[in-house]
Amino acid sequence: MKLARIDIDQVLPLRHLVLWPDRTEDFCRVSGDEDALHYGAFIDDQLVCVASIFIEGGDARLRKFATLPEHQNQGIGSALLAHILDELKEHGAKRFWCDARSSATGIYSRFGMAVESEPFSKGGVDYVKMAKRL
Repeated sequence: MKLARIDIDQVLPLRHLVLWPDRTEDFCRVSGDEDALHYGAFIDDQLVCVASIFIEGGDARLRKFATLPEHQNQGIGSALLAHILDELKEHGAKRFWCDARSSATGIYSRFGMAVESEPFSKGGVDYVKMAKRL
């Protein structure tokens, strides 16, 4: 597996396919994508997992973390997340956070992130805010 920084044009097709297949690819863009750090995990040169990090001050926010369904639950997302956390320390980030889908809090807990909010819904999906100090 290869873990690397990638650009937004590489991120969007996978983000679209996994997170919002019923929407347009343009819908998958978020404000700040052009300035974000984008990461990907490749298996045999195929991009199988993406994550975007938005840095503001000392805070690094994970957004749009997606793994192709056939590659989920194989440790790929965990490997990418560990890689990102190592790099963020080098970037001087002090805090790492995300709005975690309630169904995915387990992966974030394994990395020392704690729930910091009451559950909330966006677009019919339940979330909680999770964070950790770096």
